[in-house]
Amino acid sequence: MSDADKNNPLHGIKLKQIIEELQEEYGWELLGEFVNIRCFKYDPSINSSLKFLRKTPWARDKVEALYLLMRKKKAKEN
Repeated sequence: MSDADKNNPLHGIKLKQIIEELQEEYGWELLGEFVNIRCFKYDPSINSSLKFLRKTPWARDKVEALYLLMRKKKAKEN
């Protein structure tokens, strides 16, 4: 494991897991409000989200940032 991996809070977390946890926490409708992308707003699914986010770096960055905020909020609550 490199130093960059050690400092990356997303290291070892798959994109599918990120989407599933966000969807479970917020639901598709709220996710679509937080990150304004079509795959969250119209006929949303894990697979369509994965396909889009793997090809769209700016959207993936937003989703990963939201995931980190959610984890930080949950850690604060505990």
